[in-house]
Amino acid sequence: MTAAPARRRAFVVAVVGAESCGKTRLVTALAGRLAAAGERAVVVDEHLRAFCDAAGRTPRQGEQAAIAAEQTRRIADAAARPDVDVVLADTTALMTAVYSDLVFGDAGLYAAAEHDHADGCDLTLLAATDLPWQADGLQRDGAHVRDPVDARVRAVLHRAGAPYAVVSGTGEARTDAAWAAVRAARGAGSAPVPATVWACEHCGDSACERRLLTRLVQPPPS
Repeated sequence: MTAAPARRRAFVVAVVGAESCGKTRLVTALAGRLAAAGERAVVVDEHLRAFCDAAGRTPRQGEQAAIAAEQTRRIADAAARPDVDVVLADTTALMTAVYSDLVFGDAGLYAAAEHDHADGCDLTLLAATDLPWQADGLQRDGAHVRDPVDARVRAVLHRAGAPYAVVSGTGEARTDAAWAAVRAARGAGSAPVPATVWACEHCGDSACERRLLTRLVQPPPS
């Protein structure tokens, strides 16, 4: 008796970036475009938001690891579903690790988050910090934290060896940039997004991308 071949998991798109950069809006827009294209897509919401809503506060240091692990578990569960073609993850454990470092000075979550992100995500979209900052209750600390967060996210993506597409612009142009990156990564784009080795001495500076629509950034060679 021949064993049935294992089903490949769904294609996972992770959307990450600093606060107030339109990540949730971008995920929602991509879900709509995938549905219109006949793709079976599912969104994995940010677990941190649900935690804050339920607890009425932001997490303490000792609660960060469980939040990161739950985000990873939810993404993996969605990717394993046989009725799903594409998973759109509204953040990953990488963001929990970044904020744990920024807020608590705790770098202990990076190793697991980097491994899980590289292992479980096929494409990463990094939302640029070119949108106006907006308040959003407990989850936002202020516009002043966006550049430090952005720099940390870029650093951990490089360490994880995870290529990413920087998505900038406003309105439909921002969605178009993300959609082009998704289609190119899945081999459906007529004009693939160019792969680029990031060599800028200001590789933590999000302003470097503000002149671009989308660029796939590969980790620098070791």
